[in-house]
Amino acid sequence: MPKRLEGKVAVVTGAGRGIGWGEALALAAEGAKVVVNDVGGAGDGTGASATPAEEVVQEIKKLGGEAVASYDSVATPEGGESVIKTAIDNFGRIDILVNNAGILRDRMIFNMSEEEWDLVMKVHLYGHFHCTKPACVYFRQQRSGRIINTSSTAGLGNMGQANYSAAKEGIVGFTRTVARDMGRYGVTCNAIRPNAGTRLTLTPELKAAWEKAKAEGLRPVGGSITLDDLEEMTPEMIAPLVVYLCTDEAANINGCTFWVGGGRIGIYAEPEVRSWINKDGTWTLDELLKIMPVTLAKGLVNPYPSHPPK
Repeated sequence: MPKRLEGKVAVVTGAGRGIGWGEALALAAEGAKVVVNDVGGAGDGTGASATPAEEVVQEIKKLGGEAVASYDSVATPEGGESVIKTAIDNFGRIDILVNNAGILRDRMIFNMSEEEWDLVMKVHLYGHFHCTKPACVYFRQQRSGRIINTSSTAGLGNMGQANYSAAKEGIVGFTRTVARDMGRYGVTCNAIRPNAGTRLTLTPELKAAWEKAKAEGLRPVGGSITLDDLEEMTPEMIAPLVVYLCTDEAANINGCTFWVGGGRIGIYAEPEVRSWINKDGTWTLDELLKIMPVTLAKGLVNPYPSHPPK
């Protein structure tokens, strides 16, 4: 069976564990040479260790693939440039960039510190930019490339994750624009909203939040999946879609966002407006008070209603 990515060089950030680990191994299995980037820190971004990245490199090598480790933080422009330079220095080129590195600093919005906001933004949203920009310099020159960004269903709204949600939804807008900027050079840029049980999604705090939302009758983020579903969705189940988006056969897919988890893959119909009301001139408040309840707001129910004080 031919290896569909033979001769390609891939960079995967946050590849020491979880989803990034599965992506790195799947890319290597298809013949890609892989830069395994991971600072080896805790889920909240503290600490550092070379062990996670090194272990993945050794795992790839045992399977007959080629890989090198990178320990740079994508939270800085110097770190992002160094990650891409690792691919060039070791393999002479870069063909694939999977932006996956991430941390969590969960807090209700009224308690969130500026530091907690900034740290999550730096790793997720800035991290995508810090790696994508230098990669695109090479992609533009060689007139080819694949970028897969990692958003989240949390971007659709998730309790206690204002920083993470904002960063992840920013990544979707970033993806659409990079797709436009780079499409003329033979580059595609797509995003995934992965759903899998990892050290970041199955923490005691998040499990408690899931149970609390269930008890309060709130709609699960991202659709109808439950905590039990998430525990059965393993990280490596995300990788096949990512590898597919890296192939030549996926050249027609650009600027799209996918839901992926377990055996389910969906594509979002973004950013279409689902209905309109129109008139000549400007709507008055009196007019909106009459027409909104029977048009755009018809059938809408507040999914997060106020709670009576205890």
